[in-house]
Amino acid sequence: MKRILTYGTFDLLHYGHIRILKRAKELGDYLVVALSTDEFNATKGKKAYHSYETRKKMLEAIRYVDLVIPENNWEQKIQDIKDYKIDVVVMGDDWAGSDKFDYLKEYCEVKFLERTPGVSTTMIKNDLQLQETVDGVDQVPRT
Repeated sequence: MKRILTYGTFDLLHYGHIRILKRAKELGDYLVVALSTDEFNATKGKKAYHSYETRKKMLEAIRYVDLVIPENNWEQKIQDIKDYKIDVVVMGDDWAGSDKFDYLKEYCEVKFLERTPGVSTTMIKNDLQLQETVDGVDQVPRT
């Protein structure tokens, strides 16, 4: 059984997320998603709209995802690879120029998949912020 692992925040779930999860799953038989916790995001200066538990439930509902685990820190990747017997770590190609994943090549294959053009969580947040500014009214439903 070929096991795949990817990492991310997966906030404001969109088509680009689904597409990268689908393509990651196509590389193997079992897809593990390490989901950034709220605490880890805070250390990176990121804040997710949805809580970790909500994002986890959304990912678990996607047919391509077999297991969701918490991503608590940058240093856990080697242990994740060992614990879950990972063959390939998959990340979006925006990480391809970074050295943050090079050291993993000693433990498994590392692949970078092209991001879906025209969609990203940052873009969605910026578009919503722009719309709020243009309309002068808060258009984003708050729950």
